[in-house]
Amino acid sequence: MSEWLVTSQAPDGTVYRDLNGNGVMDPYEDPRLPVAQRVRDLISRMTVEEKAGQFFHPMIEAGQDGSPVETGAMLMPHSTSHTIQRQFITHFNVIMLPGEAKVAALWHNRVQKLAEQTRLGIPVTISTDPCHSGGDNLATSMLSGAFSRWPEAMGLAALRDVDAVREFARIARQEYRAIGIRSALHPQIDLATEPRWARQSGTFGPSAELTTAYVRAYLEGFQGESLDATSVACMTKHFPGGGPQKDGEDPHFPYGREQVYPGGLFDHHLQPFLEAIDAGTSAIMPYYGMPVGAVHKGRAIEEVGFGFNKGVITGILREDLGYDGVVCTDWQLVTDSPYSPARAWGVEHLSRAGRVARILDAGCDQLGGEECTDVLLSLVEDGTVPESRLDESLARLLAVKFELGLFDDPYAEAPERAGTPEAVTAGFDVQVGSLVLLKNDGLLPLAPTARVYVEGGAFPEGVDRPEEADVIVVRLDAPFEQRDGMFLEPYFHAGSLDFAEETVARVRELAAIGPVIVDVKLERPAVLTPLADLATAIVGSFGSGNAALAHALVAPGAMRGRLPFQLPRSMTAVERNQADVPNDLDDVLFPEGFGLEYK
Repeated sequence: MSEWLVTSQAPDGTVYRDLNGNGVMDPYEDPRLPVAQRVRDLISRMTVEEKAGQFFHPMIEAGQDGSPVETGAMLMPHSTSHTIQRQFITHFNVIMLPGEAKVAALWHNRVQKLAEQTRLGIPVTISTDPCHSGGDNLATSMLSGAFSRWPEAMGLAALRDVDAVREFARIARQEYRAIGIRSALHPQIDLATEPRWARQSGTFGPSAELTTAYVRAYLEGFQGESLDATSVACMTKHFPGGGPQKDGEDPHFPYGREQVYPGGLFDHHLQPFLEAIDAGTSAIMPYYGMPVGAVHKGRAIEEVGFGFNKGVITGILREDLGYDGVVCTDWQLVTDSPYSPARAWGVEHLSRAGRVARILDAGCDQLGGEECTDVLLSLVEDGTVPESRLDESLARLLAVKFELGLFDDPYAEAPERAGTPEAVTAGFDVQVGSLVLLKNDGLLPLAPTARVYVEGGAFPEGVDRPEEADVIVVRLDAPFEQRDGMFLEPYFHAGSLDFAEETVARVRELAAIGPVIVDVKLERPAVLTPLADLATAIVGSFGSGNAALAHALVAPGAMRGRLPFQLPRSMTAVERNQADVPNDLDDVLFPEGFGLEYK
């Protein structure tokens, strides 16, 4: 038995956790009872303050020494103990995980001990954004040294292998559970139909058919056939599809709040969510955006952010699509922060209380990135939100905790299962296989003895000067416009897809010295036209590391990827693209599905 787990024994021999310390196995503590019965019993025992805490899903920071953060947090307004023991919040999105799995597990278990000391002992659920790719983005994903490394979701899409998606999810599930993470704030199944959109690297691309196939495999890998004590619960996002952003801007920012549908394809973007619902996704997250000119079943959709939008959440998601699971808003819809305004698009005029009331009326169960329990309690006290409305969402939220087995044993006890050699090898193989070969004028594969000079990366035994090399490798980020006027803007690479002239000039200079291989990290499509004649070979990558690229360049048949989206010939073609229409570019340099091989 776990050294962290304290159990009692009922007169009939049943082992249980006496969470409220009354010496009796109450129904919510009885591991033999159906989940619905345990949920009803627990709700009947909760005060309104304890109920209110379940409605919030804020950030939590992990101490790098394994301690709960009590002072000096960057994104936590209160200490960990205050938030759990005085606000009764039990859902958290972790950031800044310790690099060692055993330290991360220690932190998680100490947080669970804080929850165990509350009146009812409701366990904590720890969630995370994606942690397994090369990207490190405070807003959307992060690196964890404890885990194996894989390409971005777009790289999984490039591999065109449903089984690889399922295997990634299975391994990620094992690694999450090893340190106590039981909720995944992914998959992201938006259709990436606007080439400039900053968040498409986390998607499976613009194809509804491929995304639909991948989301089922993803959910099977993380959750299994149904939620149980071995599962990681997935929060599928962003309903009803966040890809059709006006000019490719992102609704994290006021200037990017509009989603547009010039092609009339609002319903097309719903297709992957139908599959996610059928596959049993534990939760769904609406996006920030507000629809402009959107129509569903012949009815215009109200132009307010999706998290506030009753026609979208209740009308479409719950009634039309039949979804009855948890709906959690995207982060920070209610409270202005010192860094940015609340993303209350279309309802900016409402007070914080008005925004919370509107979110609940829309049909959402939980508020991401918020912890304004006082606001919700005031709405209950003045009769705006009846306590019965709280109970409706609590039934969904608490059921997930029971299904995951957290009430019976919430502790992480297997940190050694994170970052195993088998997991690392599997991730590396997919990093290699997901690379897309776009051009090869007889240069590849390289001889293992070739002398290589690298810019923008590092290869084993590379030479120091391009003049000393047999071949020159240039690793480039996809182009974007540098912005840093608002919090998080530097993390969202938006704007033009054209390379800067100095970048093109540098590749031209190197090409005059020797054959050049250009690898472009395609977090978004890029206009490769000015590089196409300069490079002897061109590779597209999606979060593959230097070692994976180095291996692929010398290994015949290693690159198996196919472009998951079109690559435009010019920005003029991008500007003509209809934001909601998949693969709508009318002038392409490389088509969707393109990829060369070499023997």
